[in-house]
Amino acid sequence: MSGAPAAPAAPLTDEEVRALGGTEGGGDTLARLAAGQHTRRLLLLRALLDAVDAAPAAGAARDHAALLEETERAAPAAARGVLFYSLTGPWAERCLARLAGPPGPGPGAARDLAGLGALAAAAAVRSGTGFTARVPVHGGRVTLPTLGALHCPVPDGTPAELGGEGGRFTVRAAGAPAAEVAPEEAGWRSRDPRWLPLRTLPGGPRPVLLDDLDPGPFRTAAPAALPPGERARWARLWEEALPLTGLGGAARAAELALLDCIVPTLRPGGGHTSGTTSTAFGAVMASTPPSAADLAAGLAHELQHAKLTALAALVPLHTAGPEPRHWAPWRPGPRPFDGLLHGTYAHLALAGFWQRLALALPDPTARDAAWAAHARCWTQVGAVLPALREARALTDAGRLFTGAMAERHERLRAPAPPSGHLIRAAAYVETARTLWLRQHGR
Repeated sequence: MSGAPAAPAAPLTDEEVRALGGTEGGGDTLARLAAGQHTRRLLLLRALLDAVDAAPAAGAARDHAALLEETERAAPAAARGVLFYSLTGPWAERCLARLAGPPGPGPGAARDLAGLGALAAAAAVRSGTGFTARVPVHGGRVTLPTLGALHCPVPDGTPAELGGEGGRFTVRAAGAPAAEVAPEEAGWRSRDPRWLPLRTLPGGPRPVLLDDLDPGPFRTAAPAALPPGERARWARLWEEALPLTGLGGAARAAELALLDCIVPTLRPGGGHTSGTTSTAFGAVMASTPPSAADLAAGLAHELQHAKLTALAALVPLHTAGPEPRHWAPWRPGPRPFDGLLHGTYAHLALAGFWQRLALALPDPTARDAAWAAHARCWTQVGAVLPALREARALTDAGRLFTGAMAERHERLRAPAPPSGHLIRAAAYVETARTLWLRQHGR
């Protein structure tokens, strides 16, 4: 990309690696992790724009690329609010793979590349520069990343006209009246009921989007915008979860600065699930949690994956291969070494979160549930930490990191949960190990 370079990802010190291994990390360290991911994103987008320029049938994508580059040169900070958005990464990787793979650009590539127009338009809107663009309707919508979507009940491929200046813009498709959208404190709003704005979840270190319009890489995402009542429920859970995150420790609260968006999903058959992917740094997928404590815990868990992914991109921690052969008490099947490291790290942070919460909660029932969760996570981590620390595949940084994990685990030994919790947790973990050995034989 053109314009001013992203903030450089300065090398991490041993002290920072050790702090991260203990599930901590100050604001400067977290900023370094984010800067590393942003640099990778700019390189990815540069490669994509070069591939578009070289593609024989890129069509309107070249015009969209030119608009994006022009906007990024004129207002890099505003444009990068879109370029660095979590869900831009998986889309860019998919586009680049389609352009690079045989037999070259086809219907799938053309559909994905159409997203370049929406990306460029969103960047132009945020920068306030004047623009016009044509993008096709897909899935009954014209979706602009980080802004919202216009509901367009017309066939896929129908062209939509976009134009704007000064942050205001219009969207028109299939001869229907143009929807006029303007910036407000809570986001981009319109009086036109066809416009579906993204909801901002306020109150944390930075605004977080509840993105129910673009599932990105999360295939289980809701197929349509959430009903107003469900959006309001998410907003209430978020508001209630923020103070619990603070009770869970300063590090857990600080990590929210890495969060770009929550992608709500539908969970068939009930239950609660959450997840992340390495290509969408800062995005957390989650079904509606049953309580604010579950949301806070889920964020604590998933943001450890984001931290570890960003750290490993800057400092290799191991040289192990992808073979799934390791036991993890939180998964029924074998895990690759990297998956075992990720899971152990996330559960270590959860053990600390639930312990801090148990010490702070006034309600006896909620406090006992937190102690039970702490005991389970702490015991699970203790069961697999030796295998991690003894692995020959660890680099010097990896040994430093896992050593700090072990030190953190030992510190969490006190204060201990009420009598009985650790006994039940140990029985749970031993049962999981026995079942795994019967099925996998090692």
